[in-house]
Formats: sequence, C-alpha cells, structure tokens
Amino acid sequence: MASSKGQLSKLGEAARTFLATRPGLLIAGRNTPAASGARRDVLDPSTGLVVTDVAEGGAADVDAAVAAARATFQSAEWRDMRPLARERLLHRLADLIERDADILAELEVIDTGKILPMARHGDLVIALDSLRYMAGWTTKIEGTTIDPSFSYIPPIRFSARTVRQPVGVVGQIIPWNFPLVMAIWKIAPALAAGCTVVLKPAEDTPLTALYLGRLIAEAGFPAGAVNIVTGGREVGMAIVEHPGIDKIAFTGSTAAGQDIQRRAAATMKRLSLELGGKSPVVILEDCPVPMAVEGAAGAIFFNHGQVCTAGSRLLVHRSIYEDVVQGLAHAANGMVLGEGMDPAGQMGPLISARQRDRVAGYVQGALDQGARLLAGGEAPDRDGFFYRPTVLADGTPSMTIFQEEVFGPVVIAMPFDTEEEALALANDSCFALGASVWTQNLAAANRFAGALRSGNVWINAHNILDPAVPFGGWKMSGYGRELGHSAVELYTEAKSITMPLL
Repeated sequence: MASSKGQLSKLGEAARTFLATRPGLLIAGRNTPAASGARRDVLDPSTGLVVTDVAEGGAADVDAAVAAARATFQSAEWRDMRPLARERLLHRLADLIERDADILAELEVIDTGKILPMARHGDLVIALDSLRYMAGWTTKIEGTTIDPSFSYIPPIRFSARTVRQPVGVVGQIIPWNFPLVMAIWKIAPALAAGCTVVLKPAEDTPLTALYLGRLIAEAGFPAGAVNIVTGGREVGMAIVEHPGIDKIAFTGSTAAGQDIQRRAAATMKRLSLELGGKSPVVILEDCPVPMAVEGAAGAIFFNHGQVCTAGSRLLVHRSIYEDVVQGLAHAANGMVLGEGMDPAGQMGPLISARQRDRVAGYVQGALDQGARLLAGGEAPDRDGFFYRPTVLADGTPSMTIFQEEVFGPVVIAMPFDTEEEALALANDSCFALGASVWTQNLAAANRFAGALRSGNVWINAHNILDPAVPFGGWKMSGYGRELGHSAVELYTEAKSITMPLL
C-alpha cells in the first residue's frame, strides 16, 4: 500500500523519526522482532493509508514476554524494591511523558484519527494525572491488625494481621479508542502494586504504547517489568490462556470479555473486565434547552462516539423533546469533519473501514425499524473512515439501536412523560456502565442518581473522569473498578497472618 503523506508532513520531526524506526516488540527491555518475522501495517484513519508497520507478535512472543515478566517479578531487584523507589520510578515516567507530550499526541492523532487538541489537552492530561495519582499509592498499600478470640484454644492469645501483596504477572489487553490513557490506566496501578506486566495494545493502534515502552526503559524500570506484544487475536488469546499469567485486565467489547472469562476459567486467573455500554442521557422537563443540547452533543460526539460511556440513548421529556432533538441535529450538522492535524477539524474519522461500515449498518437498521433521521446518516465522499454525526429520533425500546452498542457518533432519541417512565427506559438495557441526568431540581437529580442502574452516574455532566474516582460497570458492562483506591486492589491479593502471643 502507498504511505500516507499529507498527515505525516504535518508531524514534528521526532514523531516522524519514531515512525521510521518501524518498532518491534518490547520484551525484557529490548526492541525485539516477532519470532515469526511478521509485520503489520498501521493505517492513518484519516486517509486509509499506511504510516508505518510494527512487529506482528504471536504465541511464541507471548511466551518470551511472560518469561521476562516472571523473571523480573521474582528478582531481588524488583521484589525487594522499596515502595518509595517504585513511586519515584512512576513519577520519573510521568516526567518523561510530559517532556514528550507533543510527540505522543501526534502519534495518537496519526494512529486513531483524533483531532490534535483533544489528544494533546485531553488524552495526555488524563494519562499524566492518572499516572501521578497512581504513583502515590505505592506507599499507601495497607493491611489491618486483628485481635482474634480463638475461644476453642484456651488459654493462648493470638494476634492476626492482613497484608496485601502483588498478584504477580498481569496480562493487560487495551482497546483502540484511548490507547495511551488505557495503557496508563492498566500499567500504573499494576506497577504501583509491585506486579509486572505483559501488555497487548489494540492491533489498530499500537504506536503510543510502543513509544511508552521506550520511556519506561528510559525511566529506569527493570527490564521485564513491562513487556509489550503487538498483534491480533492470537496474541490476546495466548495471554488469556497462558499458565504463567496470574491476572487479566481487559477493556473492550462485552463479547470479547465473555470469551476471555470462559478461557481464563481453566487457570482460575483473576479478572477485571471493563466492557461495553449503552448509556442513557435523561433530560428532565426543567432542563434549559440550550444546556440539554450542549450536554447531549458532548455525551455522544466526544471522541467521535467511540467511547464506552457514550450517551447514545437520549431520553427527553416530551414537553421539550422536539426542541432538544432539533437543536442537537443543528449542532451535528454544524460539526466540521477533518484530519487530526487540521486546525479546522472538530471531529475526526472512525478507527477503520470496518467500524465505519458497522456504524452505517446500525443506522440503516434503525431507519428500517422506523427511526426518524434528523442529521447525518452517511459517510462523506472523501478519503478515510469518516462518518457524519447522526441524530435519530422517535426510537423505541424494541429497536436494535436502542439495545446494542454502536460505538460511533450516533444517538437515538425518544420522549417520555413521567420520571417513572424515564427510569424504566434508562434501565432497560443489559449494559450498565454510565448514565447522566440533566435537571435543575436537586431532589430529582438525587432520585435519579439513586435509581439509575449504572456503575457511573453524572448529574448535569457526562463522560467526565478523575483518577481519584473509581470507574467500572455493572451487569454486562463488566466488573472490577479502575482508578481510585479500587485500582490498586485489582492488582493485589489479601493474605491473613496469625501467630500466638507467647
């Protein structure tokens, strides 16, 4: 395939130099070719053209990565490293990311199609904040002391304590929508807890993870503390089924999470799964229409709708329904599609032709089932994997698009008359990752916050995240919580120690 020239010419010299290195795998601290010698092209979603290629790993490479991670985990260098030393390494890594933030942002743009301001001032900021927050937990992993009775062993008294210890070697599989942020969310708490890592980036977006691997080595982490194996399904399944891996952390689709859960059962791996969503945005009758339109647009069109908590089900009180959906359609029609390095662009492409066609299929299905098209509903006639922001109205709970995750800039709206009806519609989903309610009535906001069946509920906001606030889902959206103290607990095991007081 021809290589992409337009976007590449707008990148800084350092980003272009990295692409020219044609990165390999990171195993035991070394840039390593795949055992098979295979390579995979990396495409710019804005053009559909090749920007570089990377090593295409396989099961043999996973074996090597796991061996390196296990050797490091069992080494005195890592096992005996004091918590404060791990914290300093993580802060050193954060300093290096901050130094190279412009490079990482440009790589994220060329890899994912994001617009540059979002990558630089959104993704990079979240990644840095998360890494520095998690660094602080290295010195705050605590246990408890217990005064047990053991009344059946008189007259000896005992003392007991609990400690939390690293779970071991962790396999981590991340998605393509926020590659750098997801890598940090996985790697940082694992290293803070004292684990070692085998990371698989999404096959479509390996670049920032591989650049991060170089920064990890520069920061001074022991070789083998973090290993990165790029590739497709073979790599993912090898990680999940590998007997030398103690835990799997996965972010991705519910179908893939179910498959991982089945496969991991054979070795009883610890699991944390952050899966799909179909998040409701509930607009109550007292919400000002401009506020409702702005909130709904941000909820669904952020990151081109490729967000697990995207507000893809819009429920609006009937008294303001038509004003809100027409206002949202006007906002959608006004959005400028563009390449990530184009300063005029407000929304970039979807990640691949496959994803664009999948989104188009859902929209056509909704129209066939009776939805009303107010905006978008088509791919523009241009290079790349673009799809216009789409507003569909007059949905029903029986529509496929109301129940299944689209993962694109597509919202289905429907009216409601009562709070009870709105809650029933909002909770009518197998997913339960995110939800928001928009109102100026504090009592109503609190009623909805308590009644919405979701792992994350926002009031007059949507898709906002902070490293201190746990994040995760209920039901088919997975289990386990990232961020906050919960993230460290994902990567540690509890141990009880009891002894007599002689």
